[in-house]
Amino acid sequence: MTTTDEDATPRTLTAPAASAARDFLDTAIERGELLTVFGRCTIEYDGRASSSLGPGDRHVMLKPDGSLLVHTAAGQKPVNWQPPGCTHELSLCDDSLQIRSVRSSPAEELYVTFETIEQVSAFSLSDESDLNVSGTEADLKQRILDDPTLIEPGFQPLATERETPAGAVDIFGSDADGTTVVVELKRRRVGPDAVGQLARYVDALRRDLHTEATIRGILVAPSVTDRARDLLDENGLEFVSLEPDE
Repeated sequence: MTTTDEDATPRTLTAPAASAARDFLDTAIERGELLTVFGRCTIEYDGRASSSLGPGDRHVMLKPDGSLLVHTAAGQKPVNWQPPGCTHELSLCDDSLQIRSVRSSPAEELYVTFETIEQVSAFSLSDESDLNVSGTEADLKQRILDDPTLIEPGFQPLATERETPAGAVDIFGSDADGTTVVVELKRRRVGPDAVGQLARYVDALRRDLHTEATIRGILVAPSVTDRARDLLDENGLEFVSLEPDE
């Protein structure tokens, strides 16, 4: 077993006895630290459903907000997890470390029982930054609203998220001749499904307006598949290649 300074983080125990791991984790939970435990364990869950996971090597993370995540060697999502707000209890069960995670509403319990422990670590985190997501459809919409000529000269946005019986249109506007224009936005390369969606909006709006006037449909995306381009032509719809700002 190896140890580091008891007050500094990260702190790590390698191959600790179950009792030493329990004491280490108890102290770290009281300090509000993020914990990781790697070892061979079983998982039992009971709550809105029930599940059982036999012995295997897993990485378990306990966050200061009360969440618990169990990761295996595959996949990006945890195989078992508890949400923020849970409480964690540590005990020894037949000389094995057991973590009991409890959620009060709805009532849920998750038991992680370690046969062997390879490593436990504690981290004191400081993170004041918020995630900044860019390149979304909202960014693409704003780019067009800031410069409508990206669609074509004379295009004038009149509304966003205009409701139709087929759903909300991303941008509703008119062209230089006063013709109604429906713009459907996609942030990535698209296929026939996006064309079908735009066609439904155009048809629904035509019925909604009770007019014989022409309604143009424009699909805006970085690119389209060959099949999508054929469908655009077949349905009298148009395409503008445009990406959201990164």
